[in-house]
Amino acid sequence: MKSNLKPISKIFLITSVPKTTWSSNKPDNFKPKLETFFFLCFGLFLFGLGESILVISQNGVTPWTVLAEGIAREFDIGVGLSTFYISCAVLILWFPLKLKPGLGTIMNIIIIALTMGGLIPLIQFLNEIFNPVILSVLGTFIVAFGSGIYLIANLGPGTRDGLMTGIAKNYNKPISLIRFSIEFFVVFLGWLLGGTFGIGTIIFAIFIGPFISLSLKLVPILKK
Repeated sequence: MKSNLKPISKIFLITSVPKTTWSSNKPDNFKPKLETFFFLCFGLFLFGLGESILVISQNGVTPWTVLAEGIAREFDIGVGLSTFYISCAVLILWFPLKLKPGLGTIMNIIIIALTMGGLIPLIQFLNEIFNPVILSVLGTFIVAFGSGIYLIANLGPGTRDGLMTGIAKNYNKPISLIRFSIEFFVVFLGWLLGGTFGIGTIIFAIFIGPFISLSLKLVPILKK
């Protein structure tokens, strides 16, 4: 029994991002191969699709999208546009930390916001077909799979991940503590503004790590 579980356990114990033939050699590469750029954009599209499914589930969204929903409701704008504004604001916070954005950082801001802004109105019908919990799990998995592709492309971190790692490095604090503190704050602020915190948020928090590990194992295999 234990021997059968070993291959499965290894999937969830990945400690580094794998490299493929289409991975960029360095994250600050602004002239990647066309194949690398395609996979970067495709991964970010999937990320935005997963986020959109979580939004239309009305069952709870990711921590930063709780804030995006709250701001969207407060100022009567779309969640996609709200996500764009938040990403730009977070990017500004990079400069005191002396962080440099990569091509992936810029595309992260643009593609995820555009995808959410375009897809959320179009996929509302899914909420009438599927149970909200199923949509929460599906959305979380798609976000994780998109993250795996995006991370393997290796063209720079997203604005929020960069902020977390930048603060941790500059102030010599554990990344887990910084991540928890920031996400607790944005969830609380977003909830106060009317963002959706629910079972889906908890499902995301529990499963996003294992799902990303699974995607980091699957993506290189699927490409072969």
